[in-house]
Amino acid sequence: MSLNKVILIGRLGRDPEVRYMPNGEAVCNFSVATSETWNDRNGQRVERTEWHNITMYRKLAEIAGQYLKKGGLVYLEGRIQSRKYQGKDGIERTAYDIVANEMKMLGGRNENSGGAPYDEGYGQNQEAYQRPAQQSRQPAPDAPSHPQEAPAAPRRQPVPAAAPVEDIDDDIPF
Repeated sequence: MSLNKVILIGRLGRDPEVRYMPNGEAVCNFSVATSETWNDRNGQRVERTEWHNITMYRKLAEIAGQYLKKGGLVYLEGRIQSRKYQGKDGIERTAYDIVANEMKMLGGRNENSGGAPYDEGYGQNQEAYQRPAQQSRQPAPDAPSHPQEAPAAPRRQPVPAAAPVEDIDDDIPF
């Protein structure tokens, strides 16, 4: 058994760039910064920022291109994928990209874009793109011949912003 899963929460380093492949499928690329802070042996606060290249496909790519903006906070799930390229010096190098298949915009309505719902998560089910789009709807043999109304789905309420976390300067005890 193996698992290739990445979860990131970070800020966009640039506006997403959406392109379309010859088959019409959308591809979106952008970068996300994640940071961690700790106190070194001398008690000095140290921060390290990592930059991650993100790629999205299909409808999720279009949504990201429409709603995400530089500096916005985003939650991403996906997988890590390596690619080889040749540097300007002629040496073959390896880059690691995150192929995201789930996204949730965080940080409030104005954080990413003016009208984006800040509590909505977006994802793409790979199977949905492989299944036939049309499925015949025929009633079951014992089903009544007249249509019945389905109950209305409950509306999602905005999630209130969490209280800020106090800055803890304690060292890890080990």
